Amino acid sequence: MKKFLLPFIFVFVFAAAVVQAGTNGGWVKYPENPVLGGDLGVCFDVTLLKDGDLYKMWFSWRTKDSIGYTESRDGAHWSEPLIVLAPDPTCGWEIRLNRASVVKKDGKYFMWYTGQTQKESRIGMAESPDGIHWTRLQKDPVMVAEEPWEKVAVMCPHVLWNEEQKIFHMWYSGGEQYEPNAIGYATSPDGIHWTKRAGNPVFAADPNTTWEQHKVTACQVFPWEGEYLMFYIGFENEHLARIGIARSKDGQTGWIRNAANPIIGPDEGKWDASACYKPFVIYDEKTDRWLLWYNGRSGSVEQIGLVTHDGKELGF
Repeated sequence: MKKFLLPFIFVFVFAAAVVQAGTNGGWVKYPENPVLGGDLGVCFDVTLLKDGDLYKMWFSWRTKDSIGYTESRDGAHWSEPLIVLAPDPTCGWEIRLNRASVVKKDGKYFMWYTGQTQKESRIGMAESPDGIHWTRLQKDPVMVAEEPWEKVAVMCPHVLWNEEQKIFHMWYSGGEQYEPNAIGYATSPDGIHWTKRAGNPVFAADPNTTWEQHKVTACQVFPWEGEYLMFYIGFENEHLARIGIARSKDGQTGWIRNAANPIIGPDEGKWDASACYKPFVIYDEKTDRWLLWYNGRSGSVEQIGLVTHDGKELGF
């Protein structure tokens, strides 16, 4: 295995912001995509943190039914990954793990992850001193499907800590097991006990917009200039997915879709030819650039790619 912490910085130049198949609104796919996958097998649904100059990625490693971890200095070249959280065969609801969200708070890392059986999905929680060695806070899930719209699955959590309110905010997907249907919202003082919003779901498919007429799922919500941006998956049908953006003043209501949607879609004949899923963004102030990671699918193979956008303005 390679040395885990990268001892040097890779330098590369992103492609110029030109019109390119598969992207809209000024987003540009990294020319050497995918950035993670290949011999590793199926890699998908990422969550990231930037710690100083180091990007830390936790990803769903379907080939191993576990959560993997890897690091990068530039967001494109990643260290040899390792498994940091594997299923607990004694709990009964974790045959495979995936679709995590990680928050760093008070020097500790907290992870909410999706545990799945063949028929159901639930959300669990773990903590870590370093983002690599994880301990579950309890054997039971912290969230299960209860409402009619959630059907048999709650999954794809995205969690933010609000320091002023001293509360965790979660956006999650609920619905069918293969692909959930819509996005709900919940809050918690401790990350374990959650109160779901009475008006859930807070974001649902627009039946009048072809590219997302079927389902919307697996969002990242990004606080930005006094509002909230949502990066999400829109499904035209069960197998064709693209990525869009919306914004809201409170993160729950009044969502406005970006006029450039979908911002990322498949490129025929490429590694993401079948579908584009699960966006996660970080804004790099030093370079005035957005970096967005997503998983692309070609046939049954999913890998992780990178897209960039120069400048703060996203076209709202």
